[in-house]
Amino acid sequence: MYPFIRLAKEMWVHRNAPPLAPGEDHVSHHICWPWDLDMWAELNNGRTLTLYDLGRIPLAARGGLVTVMRETGWGLTIAGSSVRYRRRVRFMERIEMRSRVVGWDARFIYLEQSMWKRNGECASHALFRSALTRDTGIVPPDEAVRALGIAGPAPELPDWIRAWIAAEDTRPWPPMQD
Repeated sequence: MYPFIRLAKEMWVHRNAPPLAPGEDHVSHHICWPWDLDMWAELNNGRTLTLYDLGRIPLAARGGLVTVMRETGWGLTIAGSSVRYRRRVRFMERIEMRSRVVGWDARFIYLEQSMWKRNGECASHALFRSALTRDTGIVPPDEAVRALGIAGPAPELPDWIRAWIAAEDTRPWPPMQD
């Protein structure tokens, strides 16, 4: 089940946090509960993706996006992701999550998130490309940025993100069926 109560808690905890600009980190803290575990008593990889929502949605609120979405009727979706898992997160371990908007291109907004253990080790690192949607399709990121009152060009995406975008562009869609 989706962690609606945890999401509500995150929104409440960060309700008065200062606004964030693209590139600034939203930092949140979480615990690995029993319902987050897989059969090896560690944070389930699928649940990790769900928990990353608990950083992205407050990030969107602090950046003003949730307000714009309410005003315009836009939705928010994830259009792709890449995750590296490097350290186990075990039962009752506390983690710090860092979430930020890295930049955008003509189609997508790119977000970077990571989970950190108390000893300073990075447990996982994720890159997401997201899109705002409306009844007629995807909202161009430049339109969304204007609606947020952000001026100037998009931040330059790092080489590793541009390489990921290029690799994704070579991937067939829909997938080939043998």
